[in-house]
Amino acid sequence: MIRILIVEDERPISNLIRLSLKKAGYDCSCVFDGAEAADILETQRFDLILLDVMLPEIDGFSLMEYIRPLEIPVIFLTAKNAVADRVKGLELGAEDYLVKPFEIIELLARVNVVLRRYNKTAAELRVGGLVIDTQAMQVRRDGEIIPLTPKEYELLLLFARNPGVALYRETIYERVWNEEFPYGSKTVDLHVQRLRKKLGWEALLRAVPKVGYRLEARP
Repeated sequence: MIRILIVEDERPISNLIRLSLKKAGYDCSCVFDGAEAADILETQRFDLILLDVMLPEIDGFSLMEYIRPLEIPVIFLTAKNAVADRVKGLELGAEDYLVKPFEIIELLARVNVVLRRYNKTAAELRVGGLVIDTQAMQVRRDGEIIPLTPKEYELLLLFARNPGVALYRETIYERVWNEEFPYGSKTVDLHVQRLRKKLGWEALLRAVPKVGYRLEARP
């Protein structure tokens, strides 16, 4: 299982991130200051670090000097929005930089991108009675392959990686079709209906009024 270290001194934010990543199938540990982060990194190995900049004891920028030789990818989380701070974080070796407040779906997307870059994504996702083989791009139930079109597969993958998250139609379209959402388009709704039918997910893949859809299943 992918292990993620969350270094964030604001406990409500830390808990929200931990719960969201746990729902997406990640194993998370939380620490609340830079010194504690340095201590845990001496004894435990992680696949990704989410690192706040403004931390007690040791700030995030200083902690990067310790993390860099460990070759663990880092995404900075910070309230600082100055270009100079973003540039400094990236020059220190961070893979990405996310400014608070942020949407959880954006955080999950950036986590997935960085993990893919380091070839650390899980080869299989298990959700709602399905096994999704992300390398073979196949979906199975009880060993039987369920044939999906490329867009249906990408749609399923988006929901599987964001369980319990209400996804806007615009977000779904832009993430799966890689285009700006055409006003009034029914493309997402039609594909979701077909996906529900193929997977037998009528009770799991639910419409959220005036928003879009949410996958109720948990990994």
